[in-house]
Amino acid sequence: MEKINEKQTITFDETKIRYERCSNVDESFIYQAFQVGFSDYIVKFEFTKEDFLNRFFGPEGNEKENSFIAFYEEELVGIILGGIKNYDTIKTMRCGTLAISPNYRGSGISQKLFELHKTEAKKHGCKQLFLEVIVGNERAIHFYKKMGYEKIYDIVYFSNDDLSKLKNVSKNMEFEIKKIDLAVFKKRIHQWNYHINWQNDIDFLAKENNNNYYGAYKQNDLVGCLSVHTNGTIRFLMVDKEYRNNGIGTLLLQTAYKNLRLRRLSSGFPNNSLLEGFFKKHGFTKGSLAQYEMYCLI
Repeated sequence: MEKINEKQTITFDETKIRYERCSNVDESFIYQAFQVGFSDYIVKFEFTKEDFLNRFFGPEGNEKENSFIAFYEEELVGIILGGIKNYDTIKTMRCGTLAISPNYRGSGISQKLFELHKTEAKKHGCKQLFLEVIVGNERAIHFYKKMGYEKIYDIVYFSNDDLSKLKNVSKNMEFEIKKIDLAVFKKRIHQWNYHINWQNDIDFLAKENNNNYYGAYKQNDLVGCLSVHTNGTIRFLMVDKEYRNNGIGTLLLQTAYKNLRLRRLSSGFPNNSLLEGFFKKHGFTKGSLAQYEMYCLI
């Protein structure tokens, strides 16, 4: 999540800017800096303080110790959040958000925050930096490229507000759909070779409440898995290559749709033409929002 924008609109004394670890300041400052930085963003965020803290320092994986906040005297002017984990087997520092007050953009604060971010990553032995940026935000993309990032993956989003097509799919008696727990789900998906976006990665799922897990079994073999939130967000859908084109993915969605009484399904994922085709077949439409995953080796 990012907000890089426009030119500096006020004159100020750079010596009065100071940077602090978020672990050294009150949580209310972190929340306020986020609100200020995204005050003019095209997408309006309406997080309460509690929701913001629970989200960004919960499933998103950011840590206050790895995040930094900028003050001009006592005014909140910028923030960068950072989270570390093994991502695609590589120790990675992710930029969970970068937000600069509109009056202080173009002042070099964003660059300084990224320098602190990168130094922190190196200190912890990370081998790469990672972030997501909205397609079309050319100023942000240019900034990240200047910082050494490269675009690697595209994330697209699909949704379906009319699930009638899922209701009418005939059940394939060769396969049985069962509710499974996170441990079973995790064990099975680690046997598949895939890349998924940060918000659908297993570490994210484990920290997020209200996810549901389903498995497709052929006798005792688990051949397909689905993770779906109670709000209808599909976090993960995979069917073993040997069993595709047998309606298993459809059965998984159909079961979740009925059991959870969903009115809407949605999903976001990177570079997967087969999954795109599957969703289009079942009446999902591609949204206008898209993101790039960008990486910087360190």
